[in-house]
Amino acid sequence: MSKKQNSTCSFCGRKREEVNMLIAGLDGHICENCITQANELVVQEESHSHNMDLQEDIKFLKPQEIKNKLDDYVIGQEDAKKILSVAVYNHYKRLLNPGSDTEEVELEKSNILLVGRTGTGKTLLAKTIAKMLNVPFTIADATVFTQAGYVGEDVESLLTRLLQAADYDVEAAQKGIVFLDEIDKIGRKGDSPSITRDVTSEGTQQALLKLLEGTDVRVPPQGGRKHPDQKMVEIDTRNILFISGGAFDGIERLIERRIKTQPLGFGANSEDIEEDNLLDFLSPQDVKSFGLIPELIGRFPILTHLNPLDKEALKRILTEPKNSLLKQYTKLFELDHVQLSFDKKALDFIVDKAVDYKLGARGLRSICEAILTDAMFEIPSNKEIKKLKITESYAKNKFSKSKLSKLKTS
Repeated sequence: MSKKQNSTCSFCGRKREEVNMLIAGLDGHICENCITQANELVVQEESHSHNMDLQEDIKFLKPQEIKNKLDDYVIGQEDAKKILSVAVYNHYKRLLNPGSDTEEVELEKSNILLVGRTGTGKTLLAKTIAKMLNVPFTIADATVFTQAGYVGEDVESLLTRLLQAADYDVEAAQKGIVFLDEIDKIGRKGDSPSITRDVTSEGTQQALLKLLEGTDVRVPPQGGRKHPDQKMVEIDTRNILFISGGAFDGIERLIERRIKTQPLGFGANSEDIEEDNLLDFLSPQDVKSFGLIPELIGRFPILTHLNPLDKEALKRILTEPKNSLLKQYTKLFELDHVQLSFDKKALDFIVDKAVDYKLGARGLRSICEAILTDAMFEIPSNKEIKKLKITESYAKNKFSKSKLSKLKTS
C-alpha cells in the first residue's frame, strides 16, 4: 500500500477514505472539515481584532471628558455641549459593542441636529469632537446637493469626501463623522409642494433619508457623478454619525407663535419669555414648520440649540480658548519676532463691532483681519519693529479704512 493511501489528516486524524478531500502540505495533510473549522476561527479572530483596532483607533472618552475638552475650545453653550457629549459617547459605545444577532435589544444610532445663529459654534463643536476622538471628519454644505436628475452634487458625494478624509480607508470612514451645514436652506419655502424650487428642496431631503438611517452606498472614490464605467467603493453608513447644523433664521417667530397658543406648564407665562430665550422652547414641530420634512427630522432624534452670543461671550471667545484669535495672531507675529498686544478698549471695540455686524464669533476674525492686515503686510519687511500694541484709536483708524466698515449693519 502506498504512502498516499495511508495519509491521514494531521489535525483530526481522519483517514483519506473517511473524507472527501485531503490536501497535502510540506509536513502533513488537512481535510476539508478542518479547513472549514479553521476558516471559522480566522473569521472570529479577525472580527475580534477589528473591534480591538476600533478601540485603539478611537479615543473612547466618557461624556464628562468630552465636555471638559470642548470647554477648552468652545465658550458657553453648556446645554449643547452636554447633549452632544452624551450623544457622541452613546454612538461610539454602540459602535464598539455591536452585540450579537441573537440579542433582542438593538442599539440604533442617534444623529444630531443643531439649531443656532451664524457664528455660535455649530461647526466648531463638530470639528472639535472629531479631532479629540481621532475619527475621520468632513464638512459639507447642504445647499450644493440635489436629487437625481438636477444639476448639482449627488448626496452620496458626502461619503466620497469622508472617504478622502480617511485616506481611502473604508473601515475608518465607516466610523467617521459628517457635519452637514446649512440644513435649513433645503427646507420647503411654503406649504404648497407644487413650486419647482420646493420640489427640488424636498427631493434633496428625500435623497438624504437612507444615507442618514444607514445603508450600503456605492460611491466613486474620486468624486463626481456616477457613470457605469467608473470604479466604485461600497460604504456602509450605519455607523457614520451625522451632525447637521443650520441658522434657521426666523424660527424664533414660529416658536413664539406656537407657545402663545399652547400652555407651557410649570407656571411659565409666554408673555414673560424674552426673544433670546425662545430657542429654549425649540421642538421638532418648529423645525417641521420651517420646512424640513417629518421623515428627515425623524433621522435626527437629538435636537438641540446654541444660544446667541452676547458681548461677554464674544470677549471670552476672543481671548480664552486654547485656539483663541488673540493667541493665533500673537503666534503669527511672534514668528516674525514681534510681540503683539491689545489694550482693553481695543478688545471692547472689536467685540462691539462683532455685535453690530451680527456675525457672532465668525465676525471677530473678519474685524481682526481688517485691523491687522496693514501691520501683517508691513512688519515682515521692517526688522526694527519688535513690539506692536493695538490701542482703541489704532483699531478704529484701521477698521474705518477697511471695506468691512462700508457694509451696512442691519
